Amino acid sequence: MAERIDSRILLVDDEAGIRTVLGIALADSGYRVTAAENGEEALRLFRELKPPIVLTDIKMPEMDGIELLQHIKAESPGTEVIMFTGHGDMDLAIKSLKYGATDFVTKPINDEILDIALKRARERISLRRQLREYTENLERLVEEKSRDLIEAERMAAVGQTVAELSHTIKNIANSLKGSIFVLGKGVELDEKEYILEGGGW
Repeated sequence: MAERIDSRILLVDDEAGIRTVLGIALADSGYRVTAAENGEEALRLFRELKPPIVLTDIKMPEMDGIELLQHIKAESPGTEVIMFTGHGDMDLAIKSLKYGATDFVTKPINDEILDIALKRARERISLRRQLREYTENLERLVEEKSRDLIEAERMAAVGQTVAELSHTIKNIANSLKGSIFVLGKGVELDEKEYILEGGGW
């Protein structure tokens, strides 16, 4: 179920029974679950483990789920956070979405609904990874093409220099050929003017 993507989940709820039941269900689905009983412990574990997905209750004593969500998103915007909420806490659930929560699931938690929320979270993680890989490949391609272009420009400059040098040599050769021809004619006809002209004197 969670293959190809980091399967760690941080489960946060102040009710021990929920932590136990959900922990077993998630482990059976292939997740590696770490549980925390309050927001402070969850934040400490999150900073230590950096799990890609966090499941947290909204209503908890001291640091509630909204505050925990804000801390997590401030430190790791890519972490997917799914909120648990009571039926009467819809305003808090909507508020959590505004703070960047992936989704919310109402209590009592329905396994199928939670599975849908987790699937959505994994898809978002996968899409971000693909986008990152695509961007890295694109940057690498641009870098390679830039090097190729610089090399092509360098070779073109060398080629232009060689072409100019070749043209100059050809001109000198043609000039020498002309001079030799004139000298030859001068010798052949015993004409001093041809010899002087051909020799450049």
